[in-house]
Amino acid sequence: MKVKLNFLVLTTLVITVFFIGIKYMFANNEDKWKQKLSPEQYRILREKGTEYPFTGKYLYSNEDGVYICAACGNELFKADSKFFSHCGWPSFDREIAKGKISYQKDYSHGMIRTEILCANCGGHLGHVFDDGPTETGQRYCVNSLSIEFIPETQNPKDSIILGGGCFWCIEAAFREIPGVIDVISGYSAGFVENPTYEQVCTGTTGHAEVVKITYDYKVIPLGKILELFFTIHDPTTLNRQGNDVGPQYRSIIIYNNDKQKQVIEQFIKDLNYRRIFNNKIVTQIEPFKNFYSAEEYHQRYFEKNPNQPYCQFVVKPKVEKVQKLKK
Repeated sequence: MKVKLNFLVLTTLVITVFFIGIKYMFANNEDKWKQKLSPEQYRILREKGTEYPFTGKYLYSNEDGVYICAACGNELFKADSKFFSHCGWPSFDREIAKGKISYQKDYSHGMIRTEILCANCGGHLGHVFDDGPTETGQRYCVNSLSIEFIPETQNPKDSIILGGGCFWCIEAAFREIPGVIDVISGYSAGFVENPTYEQVCTGTTGHAEVVKITYDYKVIPLGKILELFFTIHDPTTLNRQGNDVGPQYRSIIIYNNDKQKQVIEQFIKDLNYRRIFNNKIVTQIEPFKNFYSAEEYHQRYFEKNPNQPYCQFVVKPKVEKVQKLKK
């Protein structure tokens, strides 16, 4: 009887210690994830959260490269499997290789869905649906915060030309953005060679006041640049921004390649789909034809003349708006 009792006590003790160990192991493991991941990444990857639609960093990315798990670095998707789906999250039609993603039924929120997780660390990625437009018929709907992009090139640099009113405003705003390498004020899309500021101000050169933005698309994809651009200017007013009136102040985006054009067109389609603006977007989308740097005194104008009245009342509010968006 005593032997049986000792055995029972020992068994109970072993089981208790085992479960305490398991509990400690998981708690310790989650502590490591909390240290490694940002609070939002942890919420999504470890607590199965979801980021708001149309807000993800990689929603409009289409550069060549590979998407990996943001938690453990496991390769998940190749860039050529990505497509635009209007759903508000990055979408892919297949995993990079079998066994990279695991699948399980998700019965949350009164729905039956297939959850996708990183097969290596178990991090929540999103869900997969059988309504994809490609030959696979699948749509992997993924949270941007659960993945990271590794560009194919060692020098992930590109440029885009944007115009939306006075170039002092656009230049100053984009100088605040991490990932933006350089911003040059200038003139583009016209027919007069090497125009002067005075010539462009007549509105007869065909040129728009623009900025040429060079950026690291690993840090800031084109979609995020467009999001900021459409936040700090009104794309619904033809040849006008506030009191600045004339074709030189028109809303315009000048792209360098077909990939950029695809992103720009999709971005504007989504703005219309979401009815972000009450009036029609009149932003011109044109291929690169020319770009002429503006006179030196226009470069970093806000930085050099912060107390100038136009800078105080027009440029500064746009810069402050961007600063708030960064937080």
